[in-house]
Amino acid sequence: MTESVRKLKEWVDHSENIVFFGGAGVSTESGIPDFRSTDGLYHQQYDYPPETILSHSFYEANPEEFFRFYRSKMLCLDAQPNAAHRKLAEWEAAGKLKAVITQNIDGLHQKAGSRNVLELHGSVLRNYCTRCGAFYGVEAVQNSAGVPRCRCGGAIKPDVVLYEEGLDQDVIARSVSAIRQADILIIGGTSLTVYPAAGLIQYYRGGRLVVINKTALGAGADLTITEPIGQVMVQL
Repeated sequence: MTESVRKLKEWVDHSENIVFFGGAGVSTESGIPDFRSTDGLYHQQYDYPPETILSHSFYEANPEEFFRFYRSKMLCLDAQPNAAHRKLAEWEAAGKLKAVITQNIDGLHQKAGSRNVLELHGSVLRNYCTRCGAFYGVEAVQNSAGVPRCRCGGAIKPDVVLYEEGLDQDVIARSVSAIRQADILIIGGTSLTVYPAAGLIQYYRGGRLVVINKTALGAGADLTITEPIGQVMVQL
C-alpha cells in the first residue's frame, strides 16, 4: 500500500460523510470501453466520431445510424460490477457514503448494491416513448431493429443525456447538495472535461478532495492517486 492510499484509507476510516463522483474510468475495469480512448474501433465501423453520433442533432437527423451505434457500443449488458463499485456499495451500507454521483449510464453502481446513485447522464436501462411517454426496459431497444417503436407508434428514446441536451435539474440540485455537505469528496475515473457535470466540483467546501485517475488531472486536489481505481478501492 502506497503512502497516498494509506492516507486515503485513514481519511475514509474516520469519515461518515463521503461522496463519490465518478466517470468512465470506473467502468473500464468492468470491460466497458471509454470511447475517449484511442483504440481505433469506432473508426473501423462508423463514419462519425462517437461525440457526433451521440448528439441530439444526429439522433434527430440519423436515428437509424444512431441506434446502430447505440446497440453496438453503449449496451454492455453482460458487464459486472468491479472492486470500485462493490466498495462504494459497502461504504453506503455501512453509513459512510452518502451519494454516488456518476457520469456513467451503465447501471453498474446499482447492480453492485448502491442505492443513492445520482445519474447525471441518465441510464441505458431506462427508455421512453417520445409520443406517449410510456417507459420501457433496455430490452425494447436491444431486441429491436432500426428505430425502436412504442405500441402507440412513437419512437422509443433512451433515457440518456445526449450531447446538446441539458442535464436533469433535480439530479443537479441533489448532487450539489451532497457535494456541499461532504467531508470527503472522491473523484474517480474522470478527466473532469465534460461540462456542466465537471463544474459540480466547485461546490465542495471540505478540505479532503481526492482524485483517483490513472491518467489524471489532480490540480487542486488534497490527495492525488494515479493507480487504477479498482486497485485502489480494494485496499480501502
